[in-house]
Amino acid sequence: MIKAKRTQNTVSFWFVHLTRTKSWDKLWVVFKWISRLQLAGHLSLRVQQLDVRCETKTKDNVFVTVVASVQYRALMEKASDAFYKLSNTREQIQAYVFDVIRASVPKLELDSAFEQKNEIAKAVEDELEKAMSHYGYEIVQTLIVDIEPDVHVKRAMNEINAAARMRMAANDKAEAEKILQIKKAEGEAEAKYLAGLGIARQRQAIVDGLRDSVLNFSENVPGTTAKDVMDMVLVTQYFDTMREIGASSKSSSVFIPHGPGAVRDVASQIRDGLLQGNMVLN
Repeated sequence: MIKAKRTQNTVSFWFVHLTRTKSWDKLWVVFKWISRLQLAGHLSLRVQQLDVRCETKTKDNVFVTVVASVQYRALMEKASDAFYKLSNTREQIQAYVFDVIRASVPKLELDSAFEQKNEIAKAVEDELEKAMSHYGYEIVQTLIVDIEPDVHVKRAMNEINAAARMRMAANDKAEAEKILQIKKAEGEAEAKYLAGLGIARQRQAIVDGLRDSVLNFSENVPGTTAKDVMDMVLVTQYFDTMREIGASSKSSSVFIPHGPGAVRDVASQIRDGLLQGNMVLN
């Protein structure tokens, strides 16, 4: 005979043993039955957790260790089934987990296995719920808490990821340098354009000033020609240049003719250069 007694979180099972003894008295046999109670064991009704580590292989031939966490509990209305039908509940649950994981993961590649952890957990939970309900157990929740590839595979995956990120960083750096070079070239072109405008305006101002000087001098001094005026202007500019070179503290040593005939030679060279330039243009 079996009796069950429930406390707050456990169910205790008791055996009622009947013992038969023999007593000889006056050639007749008396059978006497003596009963006594013996505790068979306890069954916890609390939610329990079992962590299962299962090694398997993915579709792309990568060995991984899948860690599943199963939360389960015994049902009060099926306490007798939970206590007597299974000798080792945890091993039974572990066997079902192994079976489902080793049937599901080999169909997936490694990246897909990481992405479909919830689907694998759902498949394990459905199979456990269907199997363990016959033994008086309820599967509360099943989780795939980790997928651990081989150490060398994990290192290779990290190196691939690092190389991809370095390639992206190099592309971004090259693009940034390209933009800097373009902006620098645009800035230099703009600077040269503005410098050219400044030089052109400066030369135009010099030409206008020389023309005005020649006209004014010719009008105020009768008998002088334009050539005489240009010689005087060139002499003036020559001495101005000498003064600026001598006054500048950062100027280098420049050796130029400085005799009286040198001015005439300089003027002749300038005129010859202008005439040759006009001939080329024409």
